[in-house]
Amino acid sequence: MTGATETDKPAAIDPALVRQAWRSAEPVHGMIYFVPEAQDRYAALGITGRDGYFASRAAALGAVGAEPVIAMFFNFNPRLVTAALPAAWARATPAAVLAARREAAGAALARGLGDAVHGPEVAEAAGLARRAAETAAAHPQGRPLFAAHAALPWPEQPHLVLWQALTVLREFRGDGHVAALLLAGLTGLEALVLHAASGEVPAPILRRTRGWSEEQWAGAVGDLRGRGLIEGDEPVLSAEGRAQRDGIEAATDRLATPAYAEIGAEGCARLAELGRPLSRAVVAAGLLTLPPRT
Repeated sequence: MTGATETDKPAAIDPALVRQAWRSAEPVHGMIYFVPEAQDRYAALGITGRDGYFASRAAALGAVGAEPVIAMFFNFNPRLVTAALPAAWARATPAAVLAARREAAGAALARGLGDAVHGPEVAEAAGLARRAAETAAAHPQGRPLFAAHAALPWPEQPHLVLWQALTVLREFRGDGHVAALLLAGLTGLEALVLHAASGEVPAPILRRTRGWSEEQWAGAVGDLRGRGLIEGDEPVLSAEGRAQRDGIEAATDRLATPAYAEIGAEGCARLAELGRPLSRAVVAAGLLTLPPRT
């Protein structure tokens, strides 16, 4: 029996292509956290408001308590999680929540994509994304939230295959991102403040959706300013802060690349090409609009 040669190894993929493949299609997954189809189905199970987010995303783990979810979700105020879990499991089983989530994803994508939901582009994107997700499944170590989602059975309809595959890839990337943040010495709240200081997402949205008070946010701003990572009255990244954030994002991209080895650079580029118009349709249909304040 001969050993593997250099030619047997998959060609290295530029992490920038991996980022492009993820970002171009991300709204097709991310809409599940905003659409009324999901809120309505969770409410029918007796799970309302923010509790639906925590229960639906954590349901793949089983009837888990708050502590593991606080650890894995990383940047949410722990009090939000403890208010939601494990109480949600007294109202609905994880299996029922997962079924409601999948039904909501199918209904929302049908609304957002229209006739294209059954088109060849969705089927091709689903095939590529599933191949990447199944490749990622060979690398579960250190990625508990990903591993739970990767173990779920696959649906049959292509648009749901696409949504589930993108969900799995998102959690693969997310677990790697948490590792990069921890290595950088950041708490979840501090990571949010740096994100806001980058100018990508307004601070009030990040603070509200993750449940932090103005006082807690201000405290983190002060700590990061003292470490030289942000500056200015309206906090922006300092040169040092920008370098740290760029390093975290680069590490996240590198940690995500094993998932895309099977589809390679060409597959990444094609997934991005297919994902862009689907994501634009999702955005245009309002599927990423924040729900009313609860």
